[in-house]
Order: sequence, then structure tokens, then C-alpha cells
Amino acid sequence: MRNLFYSITLFLAFCSLTVKGQEKIIDRVVATVGSSIILQSDIDNQYMQYLANGGTPDESFKCTALQQLIMTKLLAQQAVIDSVEVTESEVDDQLNARMREMVRRAGNQERLEGFLKRSLLQYKEEMRPIMAEQMKANKLQGTIVQKISITPQEVKRYFESLNQDSLPAFNTEVEIGEIVVNPVLTKEEKNVFRDKAEKYRKQVLDGTDFGTVARFYSEDGSAPYGGELGFATRDTYVKEFSAMAFRLKEGEVSPVFETQFGFHFLQVLERRGEEVNVRHVLIKTKPTQASLERTKAKIDSIYDKVSSGKLPFHTAAAMFSDNKETKFNGGMVINEQSASRTTLIPVDALEKELFIAIDPLKPGEFSKPYQFKDRTEQVAYKFNYLKTRIPPHTASLEQDFAKIQEAAQEDKTRRKLSEWFEKKTKATFVHVSEDFQTCDELKMWLTPTDNDIAAK
Repeated sequence: MRNLFYSITLFLAFCSLTVKGQEKIIDRVVATVGSSIILQSDIDNQYMQYLANGGTPDESFKCTALQQLIMTKLLAQQAVIDSVEVTESEVDDQLNARMREMVRRAGNQERLEGFLKRSLLQYKEEMRPIMAEQMKANKLQGTIVQKISITPQEVKRYFESLNQDSLPAFNTEVEIGEIVVNPVLTKEEKNVFRDKAEKYRKQVLDGTDFGTVARFYSEDGSAPYGGELGFATRDTYVKEFSAMAFRLKEGEVSPVFETQFGFHFLQVLERRGEEVNVRHVLIKTKPTQASLERTKAKIDSIYDKVSSGKLPFHTAAAMFSDNKETKFNGGMVINEQSASRTTLIPVDALEKELFIAIDPLKPGEFSKPYQFKDRTEQVAYKFNYLKTRIPPHTASLEQDFAKIQEAAQEDKTRRKLSEWFEKKTKATFVHVSEDFQTCDELKMWLTPTDNDIAAK
């Protein structure tokens, strides 16, 4: 149960990818939560999505799905009482992001619409109230746990409460630094991509539908939606994009302009207060062979200075690295899976390319510069610094305080959520259909009468 309570946030995001109404079936109510109901089709859709994501057939998953849906309903109902709101633009942003991911997984818009047996526009409207409910529930959960903190004494007590004969074992961990250099194009090299964007803009000005041009030529994830981005505030976009989007009148097409992503042109579809809905075409700039050669020469020069001891690694990172996430942290990479933002990273969490680069190194050594692709699939060069390598070991308070602190914080959060749900169920009518009453996950939701039935 405790893992279910803590994973509710992940579940809320997971729910938004479910497929509704693949086939017409006779539906039924499987649970009542206050004034809300949960249908068999809700459970079946969760199970179908679980299988689609690679899960192995397991009917017990439906018990877990119903457990999580009950928690979502309770949170959402309290959110209404507490006047927790989400804006239309927030819902739009989430829906658009979810559908972009679904299109990516399906391969293209047509294949996804065939799977859904409806257009993306229809699906979006069906999902809107579901998404709004999930987002309200998520916001309320945040207010329940936002003030939870943990003291060093609580961390110590938590560690001492663990079975000392079965403490967790940690794999090899490393602290890694990096210096990244991105290719820089000359004006002449950039003009190739600018000219392409200008050509597509001219097609729009000559009468071709903007959405059609975006679908065929834009290199942005919004291309399947005709380039439409949905309502957003000024701070949603990089400054060059925002400046253009909030300068134009409705229906107006912008000139071609440049951002860190490449060359764009956009059209304002609608304004709503401090929000604007635009569609755009993006032509990404790509490194030329000449720019890659210049970049390789630059990083080789930096590597020579650092590896020879002429320039400290942290100084070189601050001066030359193009990765803004690490350059002001002495070049050190943060463990993004850790809430405590530690620099210790398990080696089994490293990307294959990075692991190969640092595996032969001893602490204090540097890898040779190598070419790689960043998260946006942009080609760049980097070299790594291995600061620390901690061999596999059993958890200890001295060596693993940050991880134990994180676990203690999670435990305290789970207990807080558990207490909230237990209190809420005493004040809310919850009924689970008879065929789900044998699920261990649902025992806490059963009424005395239900428990009598489940015991038979």
C-alpha cells in the first residue's frame, strides 16, 4: 500500500495516456466514491495501456488500477471543496504534451488515430475533463505534502528502524564531470536553413494553408497538430519566440526569426488575456562538417590544457562548457533521479555511451573527447572527468546519508498520505463491487458489510 500512495503522481500522468472506448461494450459501475463512479471500462482501459507499454498479462493489475482510481477520485473531490483550480491553458498544455508523446510512440498521427478510432481533436475533447480532474488531484496532493521536512535526527531514527541484517546494497556509484562544446555555424552556414524557412513562409503568404505547411515541413513535435502550440503565457517560450508571439495581431504571420532551436515563423491564432495560442514552423539548424571540425579542434585544445594541469577542470567548465546545467556546478553532473540533487550516480543509470567513456578511468582522470547527441538530438562534443568511484557496498549512515535522507522523506510522505486517505474514507462513502472485494489492495476501502462479503 505505501508504494501505491507515493506513486499516485506517476499514476496521474500515466492515466492521461489511456485509450478510451476502443470498442462499444456494455459498461458497469465497479466502484462508487462519494458522488463519483468508476466504470469497468476505466479499469479495462488502464489494463490495455499497461499491456501496450510492455506489461506482462496479469489480472491483479486491475486491482491496483482500481485502488489508484479511488485515490484519484478522493483527491479530486477534496480539490473541488478546497477550490483548487486548473486553468484551461494548463489543461491544454498537458493534453498537447501527452498527445505529442502518443504520436511519437505511434510513429505518426494517422497511425495513432487509427488505433484510437477517432481524430486527435475528438480524443482531446474526450480527455479534457479527465485531465482536468487528474491535475486537480495532483495539485491537492502537493498541498498535502508540501510542508513535510525531515531532520537529521529523523533520518537517523529511520535508518536505525530498518532491519540491520537486510539493509539495501548499493551498486557502484560515480561522480562525473563534463565539458560540452556545441558546434557554432557561420552566417553563411546558417543561411541555408534560413532560406528553407523563408521558402515555406512564402508558400503560406501565397495562399497555402499554414497548418498543411507545418504538418509537411516543420521539424517540431507540434507538426502533427499543424504547428499549433496551445495557449501559453509569455514565460513559456524562449525570449525570442515570446517577443514575436506577443507582438503580432491575430492572424498575422511573423517574419522568419532565429532561436536556439533554429529558424521559425509563426502565426497568432488567438489571444486570451495574458495568454496567446500560436502555430509555427521550425527548421532546425544542423551542424556542417566544417563546423564539426572546428568544434573538435576547440574541445581538443581545452582537453589538452585540462589534462596537462594547465587549467583546472572546474575553471575550464565555467569558461568553455556549453551545458548550462553543469558549467556553473564545476562541470559536475547531477543525479536527476535523486530528490537531494546529489552528484553520486549509480553506474547502471548511466547511458551506454557515458559508461563506456568513464569505465576505464581512475578517479582524477579524463576521457578523450568524443562526439555525442544531447537530449534534443543535437550533435556536440564533450569529455568527462571521473572524480569519485564508490564500489558496491551495504548502506551506511555515514556513506549514504543523502540517499537515506531521501528514503526517510519518502517514508514520511507516504505515511502522511496514508493518514489523509484513512481520514477521508471515514467521511466519504466508498463502495467496491463484489468481484473486486477479494483484492488485497482494496481492503481499506471496504465497508463492514463489504468485508463480510469478502470473507465468504
